[in-house]
Amino acid sequence: MKSNWLNLSGKTVIVTGGNSGIGLHIANELKENDANVVVADLSVETGKSDGIYNIKTDITSIDSINAMVEETVRNFGKIDVLVNNAGINLPRLLVDVYSDERKYEIDEDSFNKMIMVNQKGLVFTTQSVVREMLAKKVNGVIINISSESGMEGSIGQSLYSGTKGAVNAYTRSWAKEFGKWGIRVVGVAPGINERTGLTTPEYKKALAYTRNISVDQVDIGYEKSIPLGRVGKLDEIAYLVSFLASDKSAYITGTTINITGGKSRG
Repeated sequence: MKSNWLNLSGKTVIVTGGNSGIGLHIANELKENDANVVVADLSVETGKSDGIYNIKTDITSIDSINAMVEETVRNFGKIDVLVNNAGINLPRLLVDVYSDERKYEIDEDSFNKMIMVNQKGLVFTTQSVVREMLAKKVNGVIINISSESGMEGSIGQSLYSGTKGAVNAYTRSWAKEFGKWGIRVVGVAPGINERTGLTTPEYKKALAYTRNISVDQVDIGYEKSIPLGRVGKLDEIAYLVSFLASDKSAYITGTTINITGGKSRG
């Protein structure tokens, strides 16, 4: 256990998509700060493991979301923090300008998948959790994991960028809706980070195609566009999320914070 400067001890925090990638680092950092961590993820089985309570959850199903929230309250009594981390990114062009195949063009399937996870899942998880916070009179925190691309746009990722732009709008709106009840809503927008196991060969192939480069070029040269001269570490995102989950950030709400090494505008 770390020192208790953040005073997260005993707080119950749900992390959606917390079994891998950024979410896993967030969940582990919160656990290190002695929070009660609940990971809501489709790839887990319900039960406790390594100090984290896992609940198998389909973030696209309202029934599954509500069952997860009920299970959390049954086990921990209340919910203090929700980290809306679950997300999906399928690189797609609006129009395939490189061939007539249209393989990496936005279609109905890719549109529906990204909207279902990145927006529907976030909206209805937040709705279910905020109902509990209001019922228990908890001064809670909602932390929405956005993306630099939601502010700046990104070649080959307009649909993903659009969903993250929506996340930023939800963050601002919900902060205004629930501030009077002591509930804060904050966004975190990572930029270019160290790769995770979620970076599949198919993802890299799609991203390379949409940017008209070879797959070998996908991970090269990013640091040149970052003032700090390096990509971000996943733990650094987790540190920011942990701070925002704590009362040390009690006057921060209704904004999305870039964590991009200086690459993005504030």
